[in-house]
Amino acid sequence: MYLVLLGIVALILKVAEIGPVAQWSWFLVLSPFAGAVAWWSWADASGYNQRQQMKRMEERKKDRQRKSLEALGQPTRKR
Repeated sequence: MYLVLLGIVALILKVAEIGPVAQWSWFLVLSPFAGAVAWWSWADASGYNQRQQMKRMEERKKDRQRKSLEALGQPTRKR
């Protein structure tokens, strides 16, 4: 996500011809987008995205369990 935002900012600065970015080559200005594509390809191929999603789902599940126990007036277990 950060690489995409960096690429957008660099692209805007290049098109608007603002600051030193106006003198940069298009290859340099567009390289953050290539980095983002490489990152997403790696993250999908390695399973990183799936692991992060499973981790978030597990945290939500534990939070729901804790809230349910508190609503019933039962003490929560500390792990």
